[in-house]
Amino acid sequence: MPLHRDDFTAGLGQWLVEAEQPSRVTATGGVLDIDAPAGISVWFRPELSEPVAIDYTVTAIEAGGPNDQVSDINAFWMATDTRAADGNVLSVERSGAFAGYDRLRTYYAGIGGNRNTSSRFRRYVGRDGDRPLLPRHDLTAPATLIEANRPYRIRLIADGRHIALLRDGVPMFELDDPDPYTKGHFALRTTWSHLQVRDLSVWRL
Repeated sequence: MPLHRDDFTAGLGQWLVEAEQPSRVTATGGVLDIDAPAGISVWFRPELSEPVAIDYTVTAIEAGGPNDQVSDINAFWMATDTRAADGNVLSVERSGAFAGYDRLRTYYAGIGGNRNTSSRFRRYVGRDGDRPLLPRHDLTAPATLIEANRPYRIRLIADGRHIALLRDGVPMFELDDPDPYTKGHFALRTTWSHLQVRDLSVWRL
C-alpha cells in the first residue's frame, strides 16, 4: 500500500498552488491539469521522509492552447526552506517566480527546460543565486527532452545517499549524496506550459 495517493477526482485538497500569474489548476476526472502562463509550483501538502519514492505520470500538452508550449516538466523533492524556523516550505509565502526558490534545500529536476532545450538536475543548498549544477546533470540530447502529448512515468527517489529520477523506468539523473536531505516536501513545477498529471502515489522504500 502506498503512503499517499491522489487519483485526482476530489479537487485540490492535498495541494498548495504558488502561481506567478493567474493560472488554471484543477483536479478532476483523474487528471491534475496545470495550465500556466508563467512560473507555478504545486506543492503536495503531506511532508515526506526517506526512504521514499514518488510516482506519477505527466504529459506536456500541445493542443493549440495559449500555454501549450511543451516545456518544463519539473519537480522539487525533499524540500525545506531555510527561511522557516522549522524548515517547512508550506509556511513561507512565495510568488511562484523561480528565483524565489533559491533558499530551499532540495533536489530539483527540470526536464525540457529553457523552452525544451535542456534537462537538468540540481541539489539546492539554500543560498540566493546558488544553484549548483554538475556537468553530468546538464543534458541537451533530444532523447532527454520532451515529446508533446507523450505520457511519461516519473519516479523520484530519496533513499539515504541514493537520489534519483527515473523516466519510464530508466534512470535519467542519479546522485550519491553524502549529506542527503532526509525529509521535506514535493512539488510539481513548470513555467509557461500546460501539464496534465495522473496517478500519483508515494511509497516507502
